[in-house]
Amino acid sequence: MFTAAAIRWAVWPPFYGRQLLRQIIDIGYYSLPVVGLTTLFSGMVLALQSYTGFARFSAEDTVATVVVLSVTRELGPVLAGLMVAGRIGASMAAEIGTMRVTDQIDALDSLSTRPMQYLVAPRIIAGTICLPFLVLIGDIIGVFGGYLVGVYKLGFNPSLYLARTLEYLEFSDVFLGLVKAAVFGFLIALMGCYHGYNSGRGAEGVGLATTNAVVSASILILISNYLVTAVFFGN
Repeated sequence: MFTAAAIRWAVWPPFYGRQLLRQIIDIGYYSLPVVGLTTLFSGMVLALQSYTGFARFSAEDTVATVVVLSVTRELGPVLAGLMVAGRIGASMAAEIGTMRVTDQIDALDSLSTRPMQYLVAPRIIAGTICLPFLVLIGDIIGVFGGYLVGVYKLGFNPSLYLARTLEYLEFSDVFLGLVKAAVFGFLIALMGCYHGYNSGRGAEGVGLATTNAVVSASILILISNYLVTAVFFGN
């Protein structure tokens, strides 16, 4: 019921542009450093591990392909989703939970402002929009991290590494990651708003809502990751 109401008010005017812009900046812009660092070092580690494994089969030239496909299809969306869930999911639950405890949500009702439309809808829209952009930037940074390790540590030829990177990369690989990111962004915002909106009273209730928001969003990210992958590659 909460999900249906959130979707309804997300597409139903009026739209609160200032609230939406604030959430876009908070979710998108301020999450860039943590997503960038996570994907950078993940791409570097993936290049090292791939090289170690493929060297046993004399298949070192496939390292670039494995890095770019793994980052764009799986690691980029999942790692970005989990990091944003820890940062944004907790923040949303704490903010809305505090408003619930201090009766600010009831005050919005008394002022004829729908709390779902004013508080929840902008966060849902911003989460769904921003995470694909974060993942796209994270993909580029992650592949660059693999390039740095491959060229400057493992001794690959730069031109050959780039050629291998682009040889098997298809639009569908990037598109799959962006679809996952949009789903993850929706789930993160939904869980943060839901647990904050239904927070218990007192500091303990807000703390519990924050924890539940992060845990539930993380679990749903992993479950939906499989489901989206199965839809694209089930056959």
